[in-house]
Amino acid sequence: MHILKKNKYVKIISFIGLLIICYFLFTNTEFLRKASPQQLKEFIESFGKLGPIIYIILFTFVPLTFFPDALLAVAGGMAFGVVKGSLYTIIGAVFGGSLAFFIASYFGKDLILKLTKNKHSFNFLSKGHREFFTVLILRLIPLIPFDIISYGAGLTGIKFKNFLLATIIGIIPGVVVFSNLGDKALDFKSPEFIFAIFMLILLFGISFILKNKLQKSKEIKNS
Repeated sequence: MHILKKNKYVKIISFIGLLIICYFLFTNTEFLRKASPQQLKEFIESFGKLGPIIYIILFTFVPLTFFPDALLAVAGGMAFGVVKGSLYTIIGAVFGGSLAFFIASYFGKDLILKLTKNKHSFNFLSKGHREFFTVLILRLIPLIPFDIISYGAGLTGIKFKNFLLATIIGIIPGVVVFSNLGDKALDFKSPEFIFAIFMLILLFGISFILKNKLQKSKEIKNS
């Protein structure tokens, strides 16, 4: 029993140590904080065949840095194309979302408020029979930060299976749009790039409408 407890503490300490190392690695690297999608693309490609793994790792630890997910997704499209870029982005985003979910679940609100610097509220999520649908709608709205949704879901005790499935389904439209934008960004004058911009505008237009409807439904529910 004593050995089991010791191993448990070692795992916890190791996990916290890994998070601290990754946090300082990302926040203190000038390049990653100020890199453009093109620079990120070159950084990823510099690892050769390991590029996809590096990209997925970068996406996995985004919740610790609040680096813009959209910029990284665009860089993924530039580096790997629409299909592979979308696939790697979905994998990385699911890993990153899960990481944020479990950090919030295990370490609670105090740590999350420090990570987010008290700038955000998590009242938009609540545990209940509609939790899958709620997370799904939020994931379809790029205007709401991806990591905030993940942390909020972990704090409110939503079932992980509902969170995971809603995340996988909900991020697909946004991931494809941003990956496509990155893929077509290498030729600014092409009809494909213009179409990619149109799809981006359409995505944000739909997102704006969904966000307003969500806010109104909350106001009606609270009244």
